[in-house]
Amino acid sequence: MSSAFIPLLLDSLASAALIFFAAVGLTLVFSVLKVLNVAHGSLYSIGGYLAASLSLFVASRGLNPYFSFVALLLSAALVAAVLGPLLEATLIRWVCGKSEAVQILATFGLFLILEDLQRIIFGVQSYYEDTPMRLMGTTTLGGVVYLNYQLVLIGVALAVIFGLRFLIRHTRLGRLMAAVVADREMAQSIGINTDRIFLLAFSLGVFLAALGGALSTPTSGIAPGLGADTMVLAFAVAAIGGLGQIEGAALASLIVGVARVTAVYVAPEFDAVAPYAAMLVVLLVRPYGLLGTMKIRKV
Repeated sequence: MSSAFIPLLLDSLASAALIFFAAVGLTLVFSVLKVLNVAHGSLYSIGGYLAASLSLFVASRGLNPYFSFVALLLSAALVAAVLGPLLEATLIRWVCGKSEAVQILATFGLFLILEDLQRIIFGVQSYYEDTPMRLMGTTTLGGVVYLNYQLVLIGVALAVIFGLRFLIRHTRLGRLMAAVVADREMAQSIGINTDRIFLLAFSLGVFLAALGGALSTPTSGIAPGLGADTMVLAFAVAAIGGLGQIEGAALASLIVGVARVTAVYVAPEFDAVAPYAAMLVVLLVRPYGLLGTMKIRKV
């Protein structure tokens, strides 16, 4: 049992890292804009498709294979730069302030549109390009050969956690976000451009979602249906951690990651239901999530 602990722990952390990217953007958007974006999973899969396409282009042209790392980051930045402002200025701005039912219905419609656009642009075949993973090689830990790429995923997820907390607590943009979250009308009355804050927050959420999809491509590839799976999993993580809680999203991602990987090691037939079983247990004890409260007020 002890010999399996290290690979189980590292697999859990790597899985939690990818789950965190999917959930933290959803949490950030909800905390600032108070919008439940059901289309969030599609943004994750679009980032993956674009990253795979760019990486395959690099390989087909015989370019330096290390450009595939640039492709991962560039794809997330492109998705955020194009879809972030476009979606926020149209549908997302329209649903701000409306009931949760309207938000869910409207963004679910957006989800269906984005899923169809993916099929039109990228087709219905699976994409897989593992050059970044192969280039980073392996490391032996506890007698087990482990992929360096998955270790890097853990490091990137930690960097995002600390980066977001620094942004929110120690930068002017973070203070402006906190002011808008606390009282939008008061923030507007003292001259804060709330539309700009919403745009930046939503675009950052889109970037994090697309980055998660891009980083997952070298390990698991990308296929139709990933957006729906990611959407459900991201909402489960947000529910476990508490809607609007960034630290809660990180903790919930770890719980779900451990649940999924433990199921794979012990009882693979329960792999698909393990995250939702964990959600059920947590919500029975803490209906508002681990770090959630009856009145959500944090960024």
